[in-house]
Amino acid sequence: MKKTMHLIYTATTETTGGRDNGVARSTDGVLDIRLSDPGSTRIGTNPEQLMAAGWSTSFASSVAQVARETGVPLSANVRIHTEVDLSSDDDEFVIGVRLIIQLPGVGRDVASRLIEEARRICPFSKATRGNVEVAITIV
Repeated sequence: MKKTMHLIYTATTETTGGRDNGVARSTDGVLDIRLSDPGSTRIGTNPEQLMAAGWSTSFASSVAQVARETGVPLSANVRIHTEVDLSSDDDEFVIGVRLIIQLPGVGRDVASRLIEEARRICPFSKATRGNVEVAITIV
């Protein structure tokens, strides 16, 4: 039996141009950023940086949720360093991701369990499962 999902939030943006000198804005006016190619001298961010920021934020929230549900105390200093690679060959572009996770004060075995469950419930992890190579390192 399929569970009924309840909509929590819808993010809405409009982008003009593209990664080379474009602009992305949220319809509520909170987000207003310039876009540029990686390595460009133009001021702006790119989709890979936005994905890294979104994924690390979502993953940190998922770790915190799992910790609350399992009674594991977490430091406010949880840190997720996220690297998003954009690679290409002659035919296509591919994304790869590395999450380097620090959970101060949490033992390695407990951290591994928290991270594995967070990986299962994180919306970014779920959306990319089977499509994006992801490496997770606990430090």
